[in-house]
Amino acid sequence: MEYLLVHALITVCVASLAAGAAMLAMRPIRAARQAERLARAQRDFHRQREMLEAKFIERASSTGKPRGLRWTDVDFDDDVLYARDRRSRRLKALVAIEVSFEAIEGGGMEEVEAVSRVRAATAEFLHDGDRWTTQGRVYFNLAPSAAVKYLASDLELVAEEHSADRA
Repeated sequence: MEYLLVHALITVCVASLAAGAAMLAMRPIRAARQAERLARAQRDFHRQREMLEAKFIERASSTGKPRGLRWTDVDFDDDVLYARDRRSRRLKALVAIEVSFEAIEGGGMEEVEAVSRVRAATAEFLHDGDRWTTQGRVYFNLAPSAAVKYLASDLELVAEEHSADRA
């Protein structure tokens, strides 16, 4: 009986060691696949960027935020910061933008002097695993890196692309 117990314990230990070794061996393969998926998503983002920016403006300007203001112009930066949602594991592209507004007549903002000031913000784009989309989500007064820090419990930085790197 004691012999069977020792034999069972040895079998469990050997199986655990084998499983651990297999997991360690798979790490580089998993990392390579993840890097390949990121590179593909980055290429797709740049291919679709013009359409994504237009869709972003359409969606963001239709939210009615900020209240009493109409979006008149959005200037997108060339740099892109990629972050991963910690819960869904979905990739996000964050791009710095400058937004111009004008007051909507009767919206209560006509006399506010600050309306004409250009606002710094970050535009959010989402990768669903196959393609890029946007909900028009904007983080006002935050650069992309600051948005990731602000949302650190929800986002982790994955990659940064600077226009000088792509030139």
